[in-house]
Amino acid sequence: MAKKIQGYLKLQVPAGAATPSPPIGPALGQRGLNIMEFCKAFNAATQNLENGSPVPTIITIYQDKSFTFETKTPPASYFLKQAAKQEKGGATPGREVGGKVTMAQVREIAEAKMVDLNANDIDAAAKIIAGSARSMGYEVVG
Repeated sequence: MAKKIQGYLKLQVPAGAATPSPPIGPALGQRGLNIMEFCKAFNAATQNLENGSPVPTIITIYQDKSFTFETKTPPASYFLKQAAKQEKGGATPGREVGGKVTMAQVREIAEAKMVDLNANDIDAAAKIIAGSARSMGYEVVG
């Protein structure tokens, strides 16, 4: 028989840098989960990603205090900031340009995020990423 699900927990954890300190420790501890077991499993699962990149994680908590977790690709904003070589987006999107990204960079980001996007093909995924870039105050050129 399948395990009974108690709930879900969504966290954004730096790749390869899960530690028992906040926010991970308290979030898992108050639900009675083994914090170190999660940290070791997460760090092993994300060792091939760029160190420190934010990884959205969904933890499924079962009633017997066991868990499974699923990792997603880093957010589009993280990739866009890297592509534009900026620390953050524009202060007032639509009025001032905070940086520039090329359409080739947008397509590259769309290919990396394709598994997590709600798009049927790469062109639709590129449009989603280009929209994210514009809402961050970046200009999409070429």
